[in-house]
Amino acid sequence: MPQVIRVFFIVAFVVLRQMTCLASLSGFADFDHKARAGKQMNVVFFGASLTWGANASDPQLTSYRAVMARRFEAAYPKAHFHFWDAAIGGTGSQLGVFRLDRDVLRRKPDLVFLDFSANDDIYSADAETLASYESLVRRIILEGHAPVVQVIFPFQWNLKAKDMVAMKRRTAHLAVASAYHTGVGDAIALAMKRVESGEATLETIWPFDGVHPGNAGYAIFADAAWQGFKEGVKRKLVCSPPDKMLYADTYMSNTRVRISTLKPLPAGWKVGSPNLTSAYYDMLMSRWLDDEVIGTTTPAISNTGDTPSPGAVGGAPLRVKFHGTMVMLYGESTPRSCKYRVLIDGVLVTRTVANQKEPLVEFDAGVLGRAANGNAHHVQVLAQGLDPVVEHTLEIVPVFAGADQELRLESICVAGGKAAVMHAQ
Repeated sequence: MPQVIRVFFIVAFVVLRQMTCLASLSGFADFDHKARAGKQMNVVFFGASLTWGANASDPQLTSYRAVMARRFEAAYPKAHFHFWDAAIGGTGSQLGVFRLDRDVLRRKPDLVFLDFSANDDIYSADAETLASYESLVRRIILEGHAPVVQVIFPFQWNLKAKDMVAMKRRTAHLAVASAYHTGVGDAIALAMKRVESGEATLETIWPFDGVHPGNAGYAIFADAAWQGFKEGVKRKLVCSPPDKMLYADTYMSNTRVRISTLKPLPAGWKVGSPNLTSAYYDMLMSRWLDDEVIGTTTPAISNTGDTPSPGAVGGAPLRVKFHGTMVMLYGESTPRSCKYRVLIDGVLVTRTVANQKEPLVEFDAGVLGRAANGNAHHVQVLAQGLDPVVEHTLEIVPVFAGADQELRLESICVAGGKAAVMHAQ
């Protein structure tokens, strides 16, 4: 085949593939057209407690989600809407990576509102969580074929500081929006404008605490989100990914493996169900976990060479092998949850914490459950920056302080490289 003809076919193939990809992407104008025509429409609100509506007088009526739902129904009276709440308080985009399939994509979304800017730390430009956040935008567009509105919500102290330049994550998320042609609901800019004009005060937006607004604050958040959506419709934005990601592609390769599938379980571990009560509704883990493995006190002591804390009884260790650069645990925190130690490749995982002189050698699964005085989630990043080529070993060793303690875990989550979890033989 002559070289000119060969090059022609290669170029034609690339163009055709790009056209096919773009044709599968859903834009804001397409959403608007289907909603006006009376189609069934799925709208997912994905985020944390500001998405759920903590401190709203009735989160099902006065959260930003609820206000947005009424606006959609008023703007598109023929449409048949289903609004999906995919918000777990106190979580960020790293856990979001491992929740995306179960809590968002399986809803077959026609539109997704994406939170996490605040919980990932608006002042931080941490490349790891920016990579996890970007992967959410990219996957919603490519795999969910849905347009995205990135909502950027503030805490009270963000507005009080009046320094948008210092809000590095806001700047980074706006850059993601520009690169992926998403909508943006910038509640930081809108709330700051309304406070400066006298239309609102910090106290009327956050009447109870500096984290979660009241009804008036959530109304402003909804105004920002609605503006982001309407701007997308007006500009006929079609969300599409750049060829090269702005940050590392670590989280584009990920897996969430339920520990219950890695049988046989060690002595002292059993498969059970998440608790049906919780401290907060958005942390009711029966909504978010399919099952749990529950570690309870046994006489077995880990043979890792590490002595459990004085007075503690060590539970039988849970061992797996995995490939990836980042590994985290996802489960449930209760007032009865114990501490545990983690070894990766036979080395005890330690970490430094502010105001602690010595590195911590244990993770405490009960921190949130005890603080909330009820059941909540347990999300713990164990390691980042691991060698993706190496097959790693992970050992989780419960450290019980009494006979009534437990450790509840649902899944081991791995990103980067092959992103695989296997039973340790």
